[in-house]
Amino acid sequence: MKNTYVPQTPRLKRLASLLMIGGLSAVLLAGCGEKPKVQENEAKQLRKAGTEKLLVLGAEEARRAGIRVQQLALREKAEQIVVTATIQANQDKSAHIGPRVAGRIVKVQAKLGDRVKPGQVLAVLDSIELGEAVSTHRQASSEAALTQANFERAVGLYADNIIPEKEYLKARAEREKSLARLRASADRLRMLGLAPDRAAGSVFPLTTPFAGTVIEKKAVLGELAQPDQSLFTIADLSVLWIEANLFEKDLGRVRVGARASVTVSAYPGEVFKGKLTYISSVMDPGTRTVKARVEVPNPDGRLKPNMFAAAAIQTGTSSKALLLPEDAILLMQGQPTVFVEKDGGFEPRPVAVGKRFQGLAVIRSGVMPGETVVVSGAYALKARLLKSQIGDSD
Repeated sequence: MKNTYVPQTPRLKRLASLLMIGGLSAVLLAGCGEKPKVQENEAKQLRKAGTEKLLVLGAEEARRAGIRVQQLALREKAEQIVVTATIQANQDKSAHIGPRVAGRIVKVQAKLGDRVKPGQVLAVLDSIELGEAVSTHRQASSEAALTQANFERAVGLYADNIIPEKEYLKARAEREKSLARLRASADRLRMLGLAPDRAAGSVFPLTTPFAGTVIEKKAVLGELAQPDQSLFTIADLSVLWIEANLFEKDLGRVRVGARASVTVSAYPGEVFKGKLTYISSVMDPGTRTVKARVEVPNPDGRLKPNMFAAAAIQTGTSSKALLLPEDAILLMQGQPTVFVEKDGGFEPRPVAVGKRFQGLAVIRSGVMPGETVVVSGAYALKARLLKSQIGDSD
């Protein structure tokens, strides 16, 4: 009979060597009158030698690698629409602050990024126009005081029949005219942003109407500022707007008041809770989208205007799905893979992944409810597997 040559792989050679050593040990021990004994680890290696890519770790080694497992179960998952968005300042709590009258900037007291209180002085300006208005008001005030005194004197003289009625009526008319000029000059000062009783000279402060943060500053010392020019932009950043676009097909699935979750790349794994507060009544004919807004509290100021974000808006419906942390899913040979605990070891298992959000991913296929999957330490298992594969190829 002709012998047939069967090529042996390195794995089969190791298996044959182990079997030969085990058989030889049994013969030697039998010859000595003792039953063959194989240590637990050796027996486990023999059983797994034919299992492809099964990793076996001791308890201490698994602890050092940070291995943590979780039994899979169907979990309730709220249906949601995920859209890309941009973070904007709350326009209802933002203000562009500029002077009501032309003036030269003589002092700048606020810097970009400063947090300011209501009424805090941002800059001080010197205005020729304001100086003239203040001078006019002072003159009108003096004339009003003089005509009031003349009128009071005329009232007494007219009562004593010392002056004719004509003189009395003239004094009263002069007083009314002076009071009208005084009111006009006071109104002028108020229009310029100053209280008449506090007006002094041509210098005036530029103040903030509410508490917030200086997010824009254009005030430069020595420059001439005009009434149509914004020198500071103040915004209350404790609540931000997340501006997004909803596609036409999703409009029927969301409502104002729906809960939303926002994530940004700056803080991986963190979720900022908010609420859908606005859906536009007009559709963009070019993109077939409708503008929507999510309001998110930002008490610690970590979210910044103009950041890119992802917003998940809940639709009010839910379904059950297998969910795993994104860190449990690794890419191996271009295929999403998880490690499943099996027969005292860990088996890499290709899976089909669905939607990902808030650090979780939907597993569509590849694993079943009840199986135990590695949710922490998967990278250590991947490194060990790659190392063993390199060793096998030697």
